This record gives sequence, C-alpha cells and structure tokens, in this order.
Amino acid sequence: MALRLTRFIAASSLLGLVALAGASAIEETLGSVAVDPAVVNEAVVQVWGARTRGVKGLFGVHTWIAVKPENADQYTVYEVIGWRLRWTDSVLVKRNRAPDSWFGAPGELYAEKRGAGVEDLIRRIDKLAAEYPYAKEYTLWPGPNSNTFVAWVTRAVPELEADLPATAIGKDYMGGTMISSAPSGSGFQFSLAGLLGFAASGVEGLELNILGLNFGVGPSGVKLPLVGLIGSPRLDPAVAAAIATVNPAVVEP
Repeated sequence: MALRLTRFIAASSLLGLVALAGASAIEETLGSVAVDPAVVNEAVVQVWGARTRGVKGLFGVHTWIAVKPENADQYTVYEVIGWRLRWTDSVLVKRNRAPDSWFGAPGELYAEKRGAGVEDLIRRIDKLAAEYPYAKEYTLWPGPNSNTFVAWVTRAVPELEADLPATAIGKDYMGGTMISSAPSGSGFQFSLAGLLGFAASGVEGLELNILGLNFGVGPSGVKLPLVGLIGSPRLDPAVAAAIATVNPAVVEP
C-alpha cells in the first residue's frame, strides 16, 4: 500500500512538472487585472496568489487578500509573512501596497467582489484578521502559513467563493480542528493537521490532500501539485465581464 501511494505521488508530481511551463505562462496572463483605484470608486475585495521566491516557488504560492473601500485611493493588503517573527511577535501584516504582485512575481486573481455589500465584507475581513489564531507562529509545511491565513478568512466569508489552487499549501491546515467547511466557506472538509484529508463543495469540487499535495477536480478545472490549476479561476460574472474589457485572456472559455 505504501509503495502504491509513493508511486502515485511520484507520477502525479512528474505530470505536474511537465505541465508547469504551460501553467506558468497562464499565470502571467492572469495577472495585472487589479482594479485601478483612480478609475473605480466602488468597494473591492480581491484574493490573490503568486509563486513564492526561490525553489519553494516550484511547489507553492503565497496568497493574500486586498481590499479597497469605496472612494479609497489605494489598496490595503492583509497577508502573513513568516520571517517577520525574527523581529516582531506577529506574522500578520496589514499595509498599503499594490495588490497584484509579490516581490516581483505576477499575481493570479482567485476571487473578487465589488460594489454593493462589499463594505460589510471589508469590515468582516478586518475583524477576522485581528482574530487570526496563528498570528504568533509560522510553519512552512503543512502550516500555519500565509495560505492558512487566507483560508481562515475565506472560510468565514463564503460570499467571496474563493477557490484556492492546489499550490496553496497550508490552506487545509486547521490546527486541532478536523471537520469544517472547505476553504471557500462552503461544503465540507476533513483534515488531519493539513497532512491528510479531503474536501467537497460547489466551489472547490472534490479535493484530496496527501501530505500537503492537493489533487482535485471542480468547476474551475483540474487541480494538481506543482501546477495548481489547469483551467480558469472562477470569478463572479459581473467581475469577469469588467475584467474582460481590460484583459480578455483572463476569462477565455
């Protein structure tokens, strides 16, 4: 049984490596769709991710949440940065910055809401960030890490319908909790410390987690380790239509 599992993981990882080059090109196309606050006055919430720096970027992404209140002239980004623990007592960062990149790596948009009702979502996100239970700890694998934080928020804000990719390692970490909703805030998830589990929802589809490696299939496409997603992020139709006027490749069928 152990040998079969090892072969399955190895074969899936090899498939991921073969597809990685093509997926990287797709990710670059999906970036640069941030709403310009100088042009759009309405409130906006976005969930982003980008490949991490160095060798780690082959395996995973760093995710964050960006918000722009109505009539605001800049974004506020909420994210977890592990190396902050070297000189502060919290990994959680709340700051104003451009939302669509991470240390030079182009961002990929996973979810967005704008307009009516979004101001309330922004207030809820700010409160959830302040209540994040792992703000004083960080573990790259299996968590808690930056993806654990984003999943903590999106579980509590199901209106975002955020579908995090397979490369968001740490999204399935729930501490001592084994049963909850999926990271999108819908459906069902069973997880043993982020190392083994499964999830099912109308947003994510079906997902299997083995030692942090995520395999799945859902409305947005096929999810594989290393690649993340073969398909297109699931976006609100109104948002997709607005983005299509700026970058049609983002919403190609």
